[in-house]
Amino acid sequence: MEKILVTGGTGLVGKALEEVTKTEKQINEVWYFAGSKDGDLTNLEETEALFQRIKPTCVIHLAAMVGGLFHNMNNNLDFLRENMKINDNVLHTAYKSNCSKVVSCLSTCIFPDKTTYPIDETMVHNGPPHPSNYGYSYAKRMIDIANQAYHDKYGCKFTSVVPCNIFGPYDNYKPEVSHVIPGMIHRMHKLINSDTDISESEKVFTVFGSGKPLRQFIYSLDLARLIMWVLRSYESVQPIILSVDEAQEVSIYQVAESIAKAFNFKGKIVCDTTKADGQYKKTASNAKLRSLLPDFKFSDFEKSIKSSVDWYIENYENARK
Repeated sequence: MEKILVTGGTGLVGKALEEVTKTEKQINEVWYFAGSKDGDLTNLEETEALFQRIKPTCVIHLAAMVGGLFHNMNNNLDFLRENMKINDNVLHTAYKSNCSKVVSCLSTCIFPDKTTYPIDETMVHNGPPHPSNYGYSYAKRMIDIANQAYHDKYGCKFTSVVPCNIFGPYDNYKPEVSHVIPGMIHRMHKLINSDTDISESEKVFTVFGSGKPLRQFIYSLDLARLIMWVLRSYESVQPIILSVDEAQEVSIYQVAESIAKAFNFKGKIVCDTTKADGQYKKTASNAKLRSLLPDFKFSDFEKSIKSSVDWYIENYENARK
């Protein structure tokens, strides 16, 4: 019997995994979704206690201190220190607990700021990341180094996935820490429901920055299915990018348009160019994934945005905002 511990199990990706296990869980699997209430993973003793309670045979490591562009820019030291603690505690405790496999979740922001595109798995350590989030990026990069080191010294099957930008139900909508899509969803909902004398057609939604940066976005349920495949079938310690195809890249302004369409927003969309854009693009190649799983079908972006908006509206009182 496989006992699979999911750290960060109550967050965006953890909830997506929980949803996917309802229909795609194998008969020999038991899944445990651990959140912050189950233990402080920056604390080694609490991490060890969590593993002792669950006795996992495998781990999907999602737990991290995360935030959007502006939160990262102002807190790089905190992002570095907290995530280094979490990652070291989880990986070392998994090793001591004889876990047969650990799949850790990284991010495309770990790649070098100055690079050629598309980026692929061989380019992670080719230069410094973008200065806006170097603390988080370096902490995540070190998971790849640790995976290699645990494999070299102990033969551990620790690996990592590198998703592009994730969105979906159960995201974090707090303005100071949210990523671009949940941040826009929260602000659009607030604008539409604001108690003013301005007609809906006169309301103005503001995109932070120029709206020109390009991003690839993956729906959380798609990512959950791919992580499940990695756990069961991917045998390398080398990282693998889990991203939509390059042709599915969209601008931040296009994201705002899709969210406006999902809300049936009739007002105007403007860009505040006094706000920072962050990295202009970080186009990722999913060629490695496609070579191993050529027939995987990603969800339609606009339909996924609509599902995410509908979930937020329906769960507004309990959403993280």
